Formats: sequence, structure tokens, C-alpha cells
Amino acid sequence: MKHVGAHVSAAGGVENAPLNARRIGANAFALFTKNQRQWQAKPLTEASIAAFRENLDRAGISPRHVLPHDSYLINLCHPEAEKLAKSRDAFVDEFQRCQQLGLDRLNFHPGSHLNRIDEATALSMIAASIDIALAACDSVSAVIENTAGQGSNLGWRFEHLAAIIEGVEDRSRVGVCFDTCHAFAAGYDLRTRSACEATFRAFDDKVGMGYLMGVHLNDAKKPLGSRVDRHHSLGMGEIGWEAFRYIMSDDRFNDIPLILETIDDTIWDQEIAALRAMSE
Repeated sequence: MKHVGAHVSAAGGVENAPLNARRIGANAFALFTKNQRQWQAKPLTEASIAAFRENLDRAGISPRHVLPHDSYLINLCHPEAEKLAKSRDAFVDEFQRCQQLGLDRLNFHPGSHLNRIDEATALSMIAASIDIALAACDSVSAVIENTAGQGSNLGWRFEHLAAIIEGVEDRSRVGVCFDTCHAFAAGYDLRTRSACEATFRAFDDKVGMGYLMGVHLNDAKKPLGSRVDRHHSLGMGEIGWEAFRYIMSDDRFNDIPLILETIDDTIWDQEIAALRAMSE
């Protein structure tokens, strides 16, 4: 079964996110458990935690079909020791917030070397950062998101993802969120069925489909290999519908959160309905 949703608002409290997901016909969703552009956040209250769990149950959504995302400020391979420590502390806090909410995974961008350290060192630092977070939290898995490769961002090559996973001590608690826009921007074609087959074969060869713990379903405004992260609504960009038809008809994408981050939230319900029709 496919579990499709969107990255919904948690404005007014995380407990509102499951209800926002239900309103658009979702049976999965993503959220930020704190303001994604601030370092500090108030702790989750017991009332908010209880309400989130209750509303999740009311929405009929399993915790394993929720894909929370961490703060955009976190850089798990920052070349400056003080800023790396700050990122790692914030990363641990994100894991602990997920655990409080009863969620089992946290999605994150791996980090940027800022052209100040070599790639191999940076990838090793990311793996070490994941180890720290996993040691501080016993029930949440680390879900690395592939990136578009803008600037000095790592994670845009499947080899980067494989190297990070290889460096993590407990690989049973690490996985990948595959972002279609990011993959396309990084040079992995998804425009036809045969292109999808080739791209996911490469992913399986380099990383392993067994590590797939979520998908971000996004069309792309920029052309193949642009290394520019610009999402578009499904079928309106450079990728087109075939990639999403492929994903929705393939059993390897069952029982994981499939999440829209497309640019027009007023048509998310329509996009979800269209995707769901493809899986019938």
C-alpha cells in the first residue's frame, strides 16, 4: 500500500500537523517539530505531545508514515569546531523531539563542506554526527536526504550516501529519503520509465533499496543536471508525470512515506488523489 501526503504546516503546535494532513486526504505527512530557521525552540509540552499522538490516531496515520525534517541551519560537517558542535547539539535535540512524539525517523540534509575541507573528511564527519545522535536516542532512525548538489552541499551523488551509511556504526538505524527533484538536478534522469529503471538500479547498486525510508515527490523547474534545487508541481516541470507513475506502481515504494514538497499547497489534495489513482 502506498502512503502519500505532503509537508504540512505545524503552525500553532505540532499537534495540528496530523489534522492538516487529514484535510488534504493524506495517509502520510512530513513536518518540522520546531521552527526550521531558528536554533532555539521551546521544549515540547506534555499537552502538545499527547494531542499530537491523539490527532495522529484520529487521522488514521501510523507514526512510521510520518517523516519529520530537521532544521535547515544544521550542518553536520561544518569545518569550524564550535559551529559543528552547535549543529550536533541541535541534531540531537531534533532526534529527541521525534522520540517524544513517538516517531521513528528523522529526515535531514547531510551537510556542506563550504570548500574548506575535503569531501572524504566531510562525509566521515557526517557519519560521526549521526553516530552521536543515534547514541543519544534509542528509537529514531537517521534518514539522509539526497541533495541537488548546490554549492558545496554533499549527498548529491549516490556514492556520497553510500559512504555516509558505511561510516555509521549502527547501520540498522540509518536510511535514505529519495528526493526526485534533487536527484534530477544532480543528473539522475527520471523522465521516462527506462530512465527511472536505470536511476533506481544505480541507487540499488550504490546504496541499496533496502535503505529507502521515504521519498519526496517533486517535479523540477530546472533541467537535468542543473545542480539547482527548484521544486515544481507534479507534471508541470522538467520531470513530468512518468516518474511518479513509476513510483506509484512499484511495490518497492510501499509502506514508506511518499511526501509532496511541491510549490502550490492549494492543489496538494489533487496531487495526492492523482498519485493514489496511479497505484490502483
